[in-house]
Amino acid sequence: MKVTRGYSGEVVRPYPVGTIGNFDGHHLGHHALLKQVVETARGAHGTAIVLTFDPHPVKILAPHVDLRFLTSGEEKRARFEQAGIDEVVSLEFTQAFAALSPEMFAEQVLSKGLGLKEIFVGQHFAFGHKRAGTIADLTALGQRFGFIVHPTPPVMIDGVIVSSTRIRQLIVAGHVDQAAVLLGRHYALSGVVSPGEGRGRTLGCPTANLRLPPDRVVPADGIYASVAILDQERYDAVAYIGTRPTFDGGERGLEVSILDGIHELYGQTLTVEFIGRIRGDAQFDSGEALSRQISADVNSARDILRRYHETIGGR
Repeated sequence: MKVTRGYSGEVVRPYPVGTIGNFDGHHLGHHALLKQVVETARGAHGTAIVLTFDPHPVKILAPHVDLRFLTSGEEKRARFEQAGIDEVVSLEFTQAFAALSPEMFAEQVLSKGLGLKEIFVGQHFAFGHKRAGTIADLTALGQRFGFIVHPTPPVMIDGVIVSSTRIRQLIVAGHVDQAAVLLGRHYALSGVVSPGEGRGRTLGCPTANLRLPPDRVVPADGIYASVAILDQERYDAVAYIGTRPTFDGGERGLEVSILDGIHELYGQTLTVEFIGRIRGDAQFDSGEALSRQISADVNSARDILRRYHETIGGR
């Protein structure tokens, strides 16, 4: 897959078919949209293109908003490639770019810059200065500048529109199992394992400590049945997110305990998939009380993970 910074009308692409967006999360709605782009491009022996922006427009237009992401740039590129996208065109989003009128955006970027022949976007797509352009405007501009517009309805699951915003809300509330339904996979965070204070070992549950990425959506504090991925191997695990209130608190972090076996983890990159929330964070009167609760949490995690493995094994 080719990644292009900026656009130029000098680049010749066979029958370019594209879509526009940031695709944070690569959820089931994104999958459906990308599938249409790829299938249309393949049918025309053309080029499947994603037009995206860096930084995210919210970072420029509303810098006071603490926007957290569901996927890193590297993850998004990998998922574009898995979907069959041929080229990702990344445009620098600036105040000057944001000031482009809908007509200028359609002509300069979509028509002259990328040479699009067809474009797939959500039926409520808005574009141009102050998001003034509507899907009807884009359709009319496409007729004028030579590209076909395909308005695409949202994907709905159990009456809920699949969207990055909804998925963020679910994860922040700790509903990682519900978020997984909309994502099409379980939400995950990765990090390099660093030395901790060793309390987990004394409590009978040694943990790997990961620093939470500052720009990512983080599940609500608490205990989660999880799967830890190390060197492409998957292990049942329990994950904790919180500030360790039983031990006078501290920096919010992620601790992971692999349930079976002993693993040397320091300095290695660990990915943690959140399967289901067991309980919220809590302060205990003593280390002994916490140790008893950890044993109960491990049993709960094993139950959740057993059902999880049964589900995926039956697919």
